[in-house]
Amino acid sequence: MTDTTELFSAARLGDPGAEAQLISHLYSDLRQLAHSRLKRSKPCTLLDTTALVHEAYLRFHRAGYVRFSDRPHFLAYAARAMRSIVVDFVRKRGAARKDAGDANALPDPSTLPDGESEIIRVDQALQELAAVSERLVKVVEMRYFAGMNETEIAEALSLTERTVRRDWEKARILLAQALK
Repeated sequence: MTDTTELFSAARLGDPGAEAQLISHLYSDLRQLAHSRLKRSKPCTLLDTTALVHEAYLRFHRAGYVRFSDRPHFLAYAARAMRSIVVDFVRKRGAARKDAGDANALPDPSTLPDGESEIIRVDQALQELAAVSERLVKVVEMRYFAGMNETEIAEALSLTERTVRRDWEKARILLAQALK
């Protein structure tokens, strides 16, 4: 079994070897996604590619990632999980610096180093964008964080490529306004 879709299907049906084969099959995609995510975060997170992939794997496993039907859906979830892992890491570091005790509290971006401040500001902007449209956030996560192309995003969200292009443009405008 080498087709990713077949592996997802077999894993959903309870094939014990399919899950391991699936992770092995997608490991390079996850490493590329993690590397891309960390490159955008600068070295401020102190996470490396392997640590981010392994933390994401733990989240997939807890969430029951076998429910995904194909690679684009899986990578979309992976992008969201990795974004969340990086933001959580920055939050915890910010809380530790303040010795506030609440590791989930969102630190004031103005009190953080530049790279960490940018991560928090982008996360806050994406949360504001989610109030407008959750689909726009998914498009941003898949395009910006996962490096997926319009065809893959359209397939994952069951949209046309034209709709994905419009959503991407709209999201970029709204995010630019939010980040000013």
